[in-house]
Amino acid sequence: MNPSGLASDPLFWVVAVATLGVAAILMVGIGGFAKGGDFNRKHANRLMRWRIAAQAVAVALILLFVWLRSGS
Repeated sequence: MNPSGLASDPLFWVVAVATLGVAAILMVGIGGFAKGGDFNRKHANRLMRWRIAAQAVAVALILLFVWLRSGS
């Protein structure tokens, strides 16, 4: 598949959104850790669990995308 074909592939966009979701959760977690205080105490572990779950989904989607588009 050529690079211009990726933009029309719906699975590519699902993978991109999942990856951006992981990045957003990571940034909120890093921001909370840097600021510290009450927010970090209340939400640090929950954000880490969400990031791990979102990252697992993103990796699974990436592997699915590669497998389906490899032509096998």
